[in-house]
Amino acid sequence: MTTQFWSESPKALCSQLKTSPSGLSSGAAKTLLLEQAKVKHTQKNTDLHLLIAQFKSPIVLLLLFAAILSIFLGDHLDSIIILLIVFVSGALSFVQERGARNTLTAMLKVIETHCSVMRDGRAIDIPSNEVVPGDILLLTAGSTIAADGLIIESKELFVDEASLTGETFPVEKHAGIIDQASPLNARSNSVFGGTHVVSGTATILSINTNAQSEFGKISEHLSSEVPETDFERGIRQFGYFLMEITLVLVLIIFAVNVFLHKPILESFMFSLALAVGLTPQLLPAIISINLASGAKKMAEGKVIVKRLSAIETFGSMNVLCSDKTGTLTEGIVELHGAIDVQGQECPAVKLLAFLNASLETGFTNPIDLAIRNLQNVKVDHFSKLDEIPYDFSRKCLTIMVHDDRESTNLMVTKGALKNVLSICTRVQTSSGELPLAQMQSSIDEMMTKYSEAGKRVLGVAQKRVSENRITTTDECEMIFVGMLIFSDPPKPEIIKVVQELNELGVRLKVITGDNHLVATAVAKQIGFIDVKILRAEEIKNVSPDALVALANATDVFAEVEPNQKEQIILALRKAGNVVGYIGDGINDAPALHAADVGISVNNAVDVAKEAAQLVMLEHDLEVLVAGIREGRKTFANTMKYIFMATSANFGNMSSMAAASLFLPFLPLLPHQILMTNMLTDLPEMTIATDAVDEEMVAKPMRWNIKFIRSFMLTFGTLSSLFDLLTFYVLYAVLKTGAEQFRTGWFVESVVSASLVVLVIRTSRSITASRPSKPLLYTTISVSIAACLFPFTPLAATLGFQALPLTFIAAMGAIVGCYIVIAELLKKSFYKRFHSS
Repeated sequence: MTTQFWSESPKALCSQLKTSPSGLSSGAAKTLLLEQAKVKHTQKNTDLHLLIAQFKSPIVLLLLFAAILSIFLGDHLDSIIILLIVFVSGALSFVQERGARNTLTAMLKVIETHCSVMRDGRAIDIPSNEVVPGDILLLTAGSTIAADGLIIESKELFVDEASLTGETFPVEKHAGIIDQASPLNARSNSVFGGTHVVSGTATILSINTNAQSEFGKISEHLSSEVPETDFERGIRQFGYFLMEITLVLVLIIFAVNVFLHKPILESFMFSLALAVGLTPQLLPAIISINLASGAKKMAEGKVIVKRLSAIETFGSMNVLCSDKTGTLTEGIVELHGAIDVQGQECPAVKLLAFLNASLETGFTNPIDLAIRNLQNVKVDHFSKLDEIPYDFSRKCLTIMVHDDRESTNLMVTKGALKNVLSICTRVQTSSGELPLAQMQSSIDEMMTKYSEAGKRVLGVAQKRVSENRITTTDECEMIFVGMLIFSDPPKPEIIKVVQELNELGVRLKVITGDNHLVATAVAKQIGFIDVKILRAEEIKNVSPDALVALANATDVFAEVEPNQKEQIILALRKAGNVVGYIGDGINDAPALHAADVGISVNNAVDVAKEAAQLVMLEHDLEVLVAGIREGRKTFANTMKYIFMATSANFGNMSSMAAASLFLPFLPLLPHQILMTNMLTDLPEMTIATDAVDEEMVAKPMRWNIKFIRSFMLTFGTLSSLFDLLTFYVLYAVLKTGAEQFRTGWFVESVVSASLVVLVIRTSRSITASRPSKPLLYTTISVSIAACLFPFTPLAATLGFQALPLTFIAAMGAIVGCYIVIAELLKKSFYKRFHSS
């Protein structure tokens, strides 16, 4: 198969690919798809990669190496126990992360993009990832192109290739053969996978798919990962922060132990095990589990999450920008009138509108659907000759038909009133044609009247021509025939939804292409008071810095042009907001990319769905409100693990490291540290199920490293103090030996680290905010297991021994005091932090 397909004819390529303009057969396509699946499978075994990833931490790898080395040095039992515990922890993490990944994969199938192809001689819709070389693709405005291919035929085709070539403006494409040496941005007869159609239609022969496409080749050489979010960046930086502390502490402990003439291998293993205990190694798994759980709950609420980290951004969002139609309004447009320039119902306007709407082949929209529902409109004597598809610059759609009765060709244009008037020179009245200038003021008055009532007004124009083909240059010197009056009432529940968003600390801003009068009327109907409006002309005339201040104070952006949506979003972000944007159209893709969180709907055009991070299964802001709440709950539960990792674990391991410097023996052996770490991690794996206090959902939440650092120092210090008290009681008061000391410390450490999660999971008192049953039962089970473990047959193998009841009572008293003081300290901490 030649790679320079742009220099060959469609006929020659069809022959090479064993296809035809009527498309592949279903059997041939299935065979090719199976071959592609085999290649994908051999390229990457995702389960294996995920399993290996659980053991990629440098500290864990070093620990594994040290354990294997100690086997060769004769210390078989300890090494085997350490290896077993490490692998069990890794396996638990793998199972949880795999479940999270599979949950996301299953949800994404609900919103996968589709494309239209010819199979067995007829057009069908298939998932875009099932396109194979030789498929005939049928493209319309809004289509995301599923493969690199050659244009067989096209009509007014413009493609946005910015994601591939960096070209800002849409590129015109047409059929033909060009030179082999033509660079990618000069291949006007070709389209490329991952780009999208802005306007027009085309029939394409698919040549290269997946890794063979231009995007696929780039992915082979460059990272295909999307930029990290603030939350991901914060997690990474926080992990590095703890890692640095851990490594410094471990090196010091190891050096001092060697200086004190303790066994080198034992000191080395202890230091490494201590590092594992200090490092929040479950953090990636806990985050994945929490986010996947949140995504699953959001899916139950009919919001599909395409990128898990978007949940955090969703929770921190404080500005939501939305189009008007379909989101704030019913989205079911009704045609209220087809009138002439004198305001009278006009059958000619209705006929021309019906011709235009019923014969256009671009993307479907509510306005055309409303016109197509007209009854008793006879168009049998008209036949379609040509079409100029709608685009967002002209804001018009033109159809050319042949009138059999009069044996003439007729152009019919429908679109935004201002744009239609701009291509007209005359006006049709009941008494004949008049110059447009004579009727301009009357038309403007009617436009204002209907707009102030919240109605949308479109214009209709016509022109008789002799040609059989038309281009945009023919849209001139037309005759204005009349206006179409539409209504799209606000949804009944929208006022309540706007209030709920305000209560959640989210400001709703409306971005619409409608004129400012319609936009103002609708804004008032949905509950806005003292509406502050910014028009497209005003946006053009202000500097970027001035737009930042204006955008922040604006409620409604009216008469907005497609490229201005992105400007508005960027200005709002520059003002310090976390911005969400809801869009479902072709011209929404740049704004969806620019927003912190892009939101679309399942029936949106492909390019909008692909640009979005969240996809609503229903065009309903009520669904979004529930999603915001769920997103904030997910973020809150993720923070709970971080609080735990920076307090109990950090405090316990730090104090144990300090104790190893003055105790004549190590406070815990390496495998005992790992056992402690694994047991205390078990309750945290259920944190995703935990209940969240209402105050944690009531306002946008953002990553706050200052708060986490304060929390770590406060509760980590408290944990260390009680650990040192435990050491004193065990060693100085109860006069324990090494094995009893380690057993007592193991029991106290596991029980205290498990129970304190119930305290730090909420800012309320422990009795006022109840944990979820899975978290509570797991915590209690782990605590009981830790107390009973020294009495089991495995205890001796791990170096533990049964404890006298007095020891257990002493440990219980210490844990009880720790929990009570932690509860009191928490109240003081939150009071001090919130007042600062």
